[in-house]
Amino acid sequence: MAAPVLHLLTGPTACGKTALALEWAERSGAEIICADSTTVYRGMDVGTAKPSAEERSRVPHHLLDVADVFQPFDVSAFAAMARDVVEDIHRRGKPVLVVGGSGFYLRSFHAPISDDVGISPALRAEVVELEKREGLAGLVREVKGLNPGGTGSLDLLNPRRVFNALLRCRASGLTLGELLTRFRSLPEPFPGWEKRFLLLRRPVEELRERAAARTEAMLAAGLIEEVKQLTEMGFECNPAAASAIGYRETLAFLKGGLPRSALAGEISRNTCRLIRKQLAWFRLHLPAHRTMDAGSPLPHSEWFQG
Repeated sequence: MAAPVLHLLTGPTACGKTALALEWAERSGAEIICADSTTVYRGMDVGTAKPSAEERSRVPHHLLDVADVFQPFDVSAFAAMARDVVEDIHRRGKPVLVVGGSGFYLRSFHAPISDDVGISPALRAEVVELEKREGLAGLVREVKGLNPGGTGSLDLLNPRRVFNALLRCRASGLTLGELLTRFRSLPEPFPGWEKRFLLLRRPVEELRERAAARTEAMLAAGLIEEVKQLTEMGFECNPAAASAIGYRETLAFLKGGLPRSALAGEISRNTCRLIRKQLAWFRLHLPAHRTMDAGSPLPHSEWFQG
């Protein structure tokens, strides 16, 4: 019996994943799992370009609107939900199409994404206090002290990653190198499934133009009003949501830190920076995959072949 297949469609922001995913899913009878770190939140609709009600009526979508915007939600929680959803779709005899551009959310389908290091509330509070008192410099000093052999590929300019690295080293008593070795020994998710990746591509200049047009469309569709509503709901308590592109710039505008005339340009620039990061991630971390020009797609039967 042939192994069941996970079809994974990815590509940078603004490349046109949604429209092509709907097209393939309708022709194939597939159901879509959205692998995105922002569309999981209820109420974050306009600024995430979340599939519309009409699009969802055409094809069943999963893992949208699964978390309150004021509560943190991470890739580990997503991975646990995804396992149940994949099994349910497969049990009903439907093809599974995973769609998204969030690297770690995609990774949860083909590689381990978290280990079993438990972080106590007391330890987290200690590290939070250190960060408040000494900032990033204090976190970096502590991490270096716990890793005399070096910090490897850890981005020491990224406060969130340094914060998490320090937590895990302190909680486990292990160095980053030892934690990495242990992490790499974890089993692959969805054993027995064949994973077929398709990466959509567009010329960089075209992506920039689409990002700018997407920004203008979001603002016209009510992004500012959406952020006002989310603020009333307490989404600033959730840094992962409030710092998402489109939302952080709009928050800055609402608080007087950014003029309205500069809002669209700032969102577009940050979207283009995200696109560059996504392209780099795909080059480094995406498993063996097929590439397709989003502007001139292949016949549907060939999308996930070869």
